Amino acid sequence: MESLLFLQNLAVVLLVAAVATVVFQRLHQPVVFGYLFAGMIVGPHLPVPLVADLETVRTLSELGVILLMFSLGLEFSIGKLAAVSQKAGPVALFESTIMVSIGYFVGQMLGLTRIESIFTGAIVGISSTTIIVKAFEEQKVRGRVTELVFGILIIEDLIAVFLLTILTTLAQSGAFSASDLGVTAIRLVMFLAPLIGFGLLTVPRAIRYVQRIGSPETTLVASIGLCFGAALLALSFGYSVALGAFIAGSLVAESGQEREIETLVRPVRDMFVGIFFVSVGMIIDPVALAAHWPAVLALTVTVILGKILAVTIGAFLAGHGRRTAIKAGMSLAQIGEFSFIIASVGVSAGVIASWIYPAAIAVSAITTLTTPLFIKLSNKAAAEIDHWLPEPIQTVAALYASWIERVRSAPRAPTERSVTRRIVRIILIDAALLTVLVIGVDLEIDRVTAIVGRMVSLPPDRVRFILVLISGLIAVPLIYGIITSARSLGLHLARRAFAEAQRGKVDPADAPRRALVILVQIAVVIAVGIPVVAITQPFLPPHQGAVVLSLLTVVLLVALWRNAANLQGHARAGAQIIASALAQQMASTGDTQGEDQLEDVNAVLPGLGEPVAIRVVPESIAVGRSLAQLNLRGATGATVLAIRRGDQQIPTPLGREVIHANDVLAVAGAQDAIAVARAIFAPNLARIRDDAEGAEIQAELEALNDALLAEGPSRPKSFLP
Repeated sequence: MESLLFLQNLAVVLLVAAVATVVFQRLHQPVVFGYLFAGMIVGPHLPVPLVADLETVRTLSELGVILLMFSLGLEFSIGKLAAVSQKAGPVALFESTIMVSIGYFVGQMLGLTRIESIFTGAIVGISSTTIIVKAFEEQKVRGRVTELVFGILIIEDLIAVFLLTILTTLAQSGAFSASDLGVTAIRLVMFLAPLIGFGLLTVPRAIRYVQRIGSPETTLVASIGLCFGAALLALSFGYSVALGAFIAGSLVAESGQEREIETLVRPVRDMFVGIFFVSVGMIIDPVALAAHWPAVLALTVTVILGKILAVTIGAFLAGHGRRTAIKAGMSLAQIGEFSFIIASVGVSAGVIASWIYPAAIAVSAITTLTTPLFIKLSNKAAAEIDHWLPEPIQTVAALYASWIERVRSAPRAPTERSVTRRIVRIILIDAALLTVLVIGVDLEIDRVTAIVGRMVSLPPDRVRFILVLISGLIAVPLIYGIITSARSLGLHLARRAFAEAQRGKVDPADAPRRALVILVQIAVVIAVGIPVVAITQPFLPPHQGAVVLSLLTVVLLVALWRNAANLQGHARAGAQIIASALAQQMASTGDTQGEDQLEDVNAVLPGLGEPVAIRVVPESIAVGRSLAQLNLRGATGATVLAIRRGDQQIPTPLGREVIHANDVLAVAGAQDAIAVARAIFAPNLARIRDDAEGAEIQAELEALNDALLAEGPSRPKSFLP
């Protein structure tokens, strides 16, 4: 009888899911929606005579979670992690920390408990790989943006695995304390170290041996066997099955056979992942969602605005350029499968309200619909944001990416690496001491107050006030140390980007050097301050840490604003020199092909992004249009510093300046920005290749072309060579 019921449940789920997904594909909607809708049909909350047993379906869905995490683990070979962690790692850590913190604050504002707020922060912290891959495929997004976005997603998935491990332990204990967190971390290390160490010695060799047999069936069975074995081992030690499956996938990836294994596992995985999403849909209660619509709305706004701002700021500070940063931020504004898994852990353990699960699903559904729209609007948004920024900030934003590019490309001696590591180590130590101080005072202040009160015979309130005051006085040097160390790091990086200032002589790189130092300070303060606030906020009065961090950031932003005016003057002086250099170049050669860098200008006034001379060809779409219409800086990130038109010199051209054929432009910016600018002004010289960079250049040109033609077509739609 049990076998009959099991078969009946499986048949109902798969048949309804098949019909629903076919319908949703016909409607050009994500397949995930079809699974969720199928779950609502076979679930207990809709009056439809097709009901499946929730517990049976949930048991089957666990297999989907295990196989999904195993597939994600296949993407996490050590080599791939090393490749993406340098550029995408800091951005992912920055964004995830901000989102978890904001999610916690929103949870508190909604009246949730501390544990529910922590789970809420984790739910809104991780974007959906599945949704983004589908959206990028449909809109043919390629190039540097995809590399950055997928790198962030890889690191985010790793962060999600860590969050799942911590939250599973938290759900089991039902309480949150620093001691529990410390014990959890130690136990996790003691579990992972031997598992990974022994696994690296045995699993890759075993997989390669099985692979040499030449039987796909044997390879599939062996791989899935390792997957479920590691999941069982993790569950036996009190961790989630997701952690064990993920580790198994990572170990299998070290064999070098991950692509073939992923192809073999995919059909099995897709079926059980579909059942997982059906089980998610079975929990959706429309009545409960209607009752909690303010929470759904608040979380949706949090995900969209929070992720766009967090990813954009993080990517920009990491040196990816304003245009790339905005496009990445607008691509990652959603949540997905990991949010469901995290919510299910809390609901299953009974530590969060049951309505949070369907609320997370509703937020995912809404953001899944908005993601393609945001990706489509990202180019226009990047252009519009440039219009809103004041001119001095535009200059800083346009040149910052080129400074970071110089820092990365500059050769580094071993002593420089040790200096960088030492400064970073000091910053992390100060941040750790500040965190320990705040948590320790909150946990022990009552006991210490009682002890000190008996010793000095003072009222408890006065003793508590004195202890808090002393703690604040201890915290001030730690905060000051983080700020000064951040400045030291900025000066160290500035020495790699610009020539060292000579004693007793005017420093020609003073303005860009100061701007870079301040921006590095802002990046460090935000990147270190937000994790500290996120960790300590449960132990502080509401919003106290956030207020302190906000004040420090505002002070640094004011300093940046003052320095931006000096940088603007620096750029104007450079534009005058560039205009003269263009005149001399044309007088000596009679022509320029737009390939020569104005190296002398960079030596006299460094920090202008190594400007390049580009001659505008008659076929360019820019001819007859003003700089304001082109919005070159907003669309590409490049800046026109000067124009040479015959015998006329135009330094620092205004937005109303119209581009003429055969104008010679001095363009500054990062390498990718200059590549797009060259393709716009001189398409016959644009070396557009069939690789990722060339594809992105073509995509940028097509987007710019469409925007200009929308104002009134005056040239053929295709202006690319």
